[in-house]
This record gives sequence, C-alpha cells and structure tokens, in this order.
Amino acid sequence: MSRPPSTHDHGHGHGHGHGHGHGEPRGSRLWAQLKHVVTPHSHESTEIVDNTLEASEQGMRALWISFAGLMITAVFQVVIVSFTGSVALLGDTLHNFADALTAVPLAVAFVLGRRAATRRFTYGLGRAEDIAGLIILVIMAASAAYAGWEALNRLIEPREMSNIGWVAAAGLIGFAGNEIAARYRITVGRRIGSAALVADGLHARTDGFTSLAVLLSAGGAWMGWQWADPVVGLAITVAITSVLWGAAKEVCARLLDAIDPQLVDQAEETLAATDGVRAVTGVRMRWVGHSLTAEAELDVDHDLTLSQAHTIAHDAEHRLLHALPRLSRALIHAHPHGHHGAAEHDALRHHRTTAALG
Repeated sequence: MSRPPSTHDHGHGHGHGHGHGHGEPRGSRLWAQLKHVVTPHSHESTEIVDNTLEASEQGMRALWISFAGLMITAVFQVVIVSFTGSVALLGDTLHNFADALTAVPLAVAFVLGRRAATRRFTYGLGRAEDIAGLIILVIMAASAAYAGWEALNRLIEPREMSNIGWVAAAGLIGFAGNEIAARYRITVGRRIGSAALVADGLHARTDGFTSLAVLLSAGGAWMGWQWADPVVGLAITVAITSVLWGAAKEVCARLLDAIDPQLVDQAEETLAATDGVRAVTGVRMRWVGHSLTAEAELDVDHDLTLSQAHTIAHDAEHRLLHALPRLSRALIHAHPHGHHGAAEHDALRHHRTTAALG
C-alpha cells in the first residue's frame, strides 16, 4: 500500500521537536498563520510548510547579517588600501567583497526554495540550494587561484610595503570579520541542513586565512623580509585549496543524494519499533534543499484489512516525522509479510532491479 503525504498527517513536520505551538502567544500564532497565507505554499501540512519557511528565514537572516558585516570589513580595508598601496591587502579586500557577494546566489536559492511544488517541479525548487553551492565552489576556486597568482607574482617581483601598522590592523580586522561571518553561516547552515550555506561559511573562513596572510606578510615586511609575503601567500593558497576540497565533497555528495548512514539507521529503528510492523525491507532518503524526504517499505501481517494496514503505515509515518529532524515528507509502502502476495511483490522487485541496472 502506498500513501503519499496528505493533509491529514496532523502537521508533523521536520524539526519540530514534538511541539505543536500550543504554548505560543496568540499574536505569534496569528503572525505565523498570516505568513502562511501570503507565502506561496502547497497543500501539505501547515506545520511542515511553516517549519520550511522558518528554516529559509533563518538562512536569509544569516546571509544578510554576515553580508553586512563583511561589507563593512571590506570598506574599511579599501580605505587602508587607498593610502598604503598594499597589493596583498588589496587582494584580501577583493576576497572579502567576493565572499559578501556569495550571499546573492544563496538568497535567490532560499527564495526559490519557498515556492510551492508544481506539476512540473513536483518536489519544489529546494534543489536550487545545491546549484548555489556549486556557484560558491566556483567563487572559492577563483579566490584560491587569484591568491596563488598574487603570491607567485610577488615572489617574482617583490614590492615594498608602507604603513605596515595599518596594513597589519586591516589584516586582523579582515580575519575577525570573516571568522565571525563563517561561524555564523556554518552554525545556521548545519542547523537548517543547508550544505550551500555551510560551504559559504567555509568560503568566508578561507578569506579569513588570506587576511592572516596579510598580517604575517606585514610582520615580515617590518622585519625586512620581503620574501615573507609571497611565501606565506602560497601557504595560505594551499590552505584555501584544502577547505575548497572539503566543501566540494559536501556539496557534490548532496547533489548525488548522499545521506548520513546514521539517519538511515535511525529511520529503520523507528519504523521497526512501530506496532504491527513485522520488518523494514527498504529505506531511501534524500535532501531537497534543507529538507529531508523519505521512502520506506514495511512488512505487515498478510491477513490485515486495507484499513488496518493503512493505519500501521500512517502510524509509522507519524513516528518517523517526529524522530528525524528536518524530515518534511515520507512515503510509506506496506506489503504482506509471508507467502501471500509474494509473487506480485517479487515481480515489482524485478522491475525495480532492472531499472536500477539500467
């Protein structure tokens, strides 16, 4: 028996912590209902939609707050560049501007992810976050390439640095601004399950490393070691490349529908503990934006009525939505355990195996 998500799922959306909002002030509930009305939405459970919107709003808030902080940092560095002529600081300033601007594709992705599913895009547009993640990876790669080029160029053609104290101060401020933005984006990204926002936070962290390179190169210039700036720049380029590799693995794994095996184990344990479930024969999960979707196959007693099997599947879905954070929908298929109906189920398995083998 196959049952899609429906409006009678009692509103058990992802990440709700078993709370149904009964303890919220009346004004807060009215405001949440008003947002639900004016925002494009599907006919899924109201609480599922509201939780999805809340996650997107948290992501948008993280983007714009960190965007403002990085822009302030970059503008301050522009002022320092204007009277010091530091090429290293100029490169760091450009990095900070680029990092701030990565908020744009992510903001577009969060807006698209809030749109309702349609007959063409039946899962909605949550996957736009994965596309934004790819754009961020490109920006990170360009930053690493630019940092490496500048370091090599300064190694070949050393430049004398002036106003070293101001350059060092700008490097410290650049590092602090980037690290604060990185921690904020990574924390919120992991909380709402957005790989793209986490990647953007890692990008901010790489620019913080570049700012440290400015600080170290200023110290080398103060000591009279003109070679220190390009050597440290090359070391930081290697560090940026390392962070880029980690972010690329996370974003690409999401594109390939990778899932934490512990989530699958938790889903299987939850379903198996449901009354009436004889066995869990298959669980599939994937991320769509920062929400999880799941499919599961359950064995139930073969002599149950359709209504009884439906009740067990509904209960299993109910428990699963409570157990898994960020789960927005689940499709539960119940089939008879034992010999009755085995031939029909084996035939379906044959088709699924054939399709999987291509």
